[in-house]
Amino acid sequence: MDDARRHSESQDANSRALPKIAVLGGGPAGLGAAWKLAKHSKAQVELFEAGERLGGNAGSFDADGVRCDFGSHRLHPASDPEILADIKSLLGDDLLLRPRHGRIRLKGSWIHFPLKPVDLATRMPPLVSASLFFDAATAKMRAPRVEVETFGSVMLSGLGRSMCDWFYFPYMKKLWGLDPDELAPTLAKRRVSGSSLPKLIRKIFASLPGLKSPETGKFYYPRNGFGAICDKIGEAAANAGATLSLNSRVEGIEISDGRIKAIKTRSGESVATHQVDAVWSTLPLTVLARAAGEGAPEHVRRAAASIRYRGMILVYIVLDTDQYTEFDAHYFPELSIPISRLSEPKNYSAATQPDGRTILCAELPSDPGDQYWAMSDEALGEALYRWLGECGLPQSAKVTRAFTRRLPFAYPVYDRDYEAHFDTLDKWVSGIDGLLTFGRQGLFAHDNTHHALAMAYGAVDCLEPGGFNLKKWADYRREFLTHVVED
Repeated sequence: MDDARRHSESQDANSRALPKIAVLGGGPAGLGAAWKLAKHSKAQVELFEAGERLGGNAGSFDADGVRCDFGSHRLHPASDPEILADIKSLLGDDLLLRPRHGRIRLKGSWIHFPLKPVDLATRMPPLVSASLFFDAATAKMRAPRVEVETFGSVMLSGLGRSMCDWFYFPYMKKLWGLDPDELAPTLAKRRVSGSSLPKLIRKIFASLPGLKSPETGKFYYPRNGFGAICDKIGEAAANAGATLSLNSRVEGIEISDGRIKAIKTRSGESVATHQVDAVWSTLPLTVLARAAGEGAPEHVRRAAASIRYRGMILVYIVLDTDQYTEFDAHYFPELSIPISRLSEPKNYSAATQPDGRTILCAELPSDPGDQYWAMSDEALGEALYRWLGECGLPQSAKVTRAFTRRLPFAYPVYDRDYEAHFDTLDKWVSGIDGLLTFGRQGLFAHDNTHHALAMAYGAVDCLEPGGFNLKKWADYRREFLTHVVED
């Protein structure tokens, strides 16, 4: 009995010696950090998520018997091997390796996406295909000279006028709501994996037999929706000793003498203050600065007010048919069709149930206050089905209902001024002992789920017995800048 008591007291003492870390946000980055911190006994961890479920925009939900995601999500084979191995271990046989089967509308023609040589040769008018490659091959010598580099100038010098005007420029204007020359050149390097002719050719010809790897043209996807990844990481974090608090919105962060002291959270009518040693935030930088209140200097609050995030309305329509099309995703670069992408969740997981019902999810770039944000779910559903018909897509199934999910912080916007505002916020965060930001929203990064998890793993690796290793974190930050979004 004495031995058992001494063991318990020893465990309590070790627990008290560990730093108390509040992780803000229950998306992939926050969950990954909470899990690894608890698993490796590096901290006492409590994760605070404002919503009623884990996953953030990478979560899933049930609707009319169909498992739906918040838009189109895939786990890419290009994921870091350690991260991919962890996810495979957590999901087991429920992690499926699926063939990509999407298509994109270019100049009125549907071609396979990601691009394949055979489609470019056979499905597009020969003059169109020839123009694309001639422009790309001569882009460097024909690109206009500019004094200030922009997204537009980088893409023109890399791919030429045809590909830019027919695809990238309208698509990016739709996504971000800005003209190509109003966007920073960084966007071309971080968001467009085929931003030059050599890169584009490598991507296209990597799909040829004999050149492709066993995973080329495929993606990993959980049997029960993409959100299963976050659900399983959350279970693992809880089993390792982390506390996961849902419906807990962070309303305040107390900063005193240059260091973190506490956070204030609201759950319904209840408000609680939590004394902490550190705050690891994956919240949007604008939200973090607002929560700090007077703890953030006025110039920091001004910078936060100037940072922009692009919103998204996810428009779902329920159809009385087993399957709408055989394709998992359709891409719409032209500005005449307001949506950017359409996905059919049942096709991602090869689900056959329920019989006689499928759901489509359309991604409609939109910001609070614009014309689409103000429309009702029913009106958006009717508009979506009309837009699909205008592209020649099937209209035979009946729409039984429409509903939406509205995401005010879908993507960080890399406008031409963002770097100065981000640097101001980043310097402020770096000057506060115990405050760390990471993830898509925290580092204002264009990323995939595996990139967000890489940030979480890197942050945990930097927490050492003597404290947080800032030099190592700076090295990780430079590595994060090399991340390029996988389409």
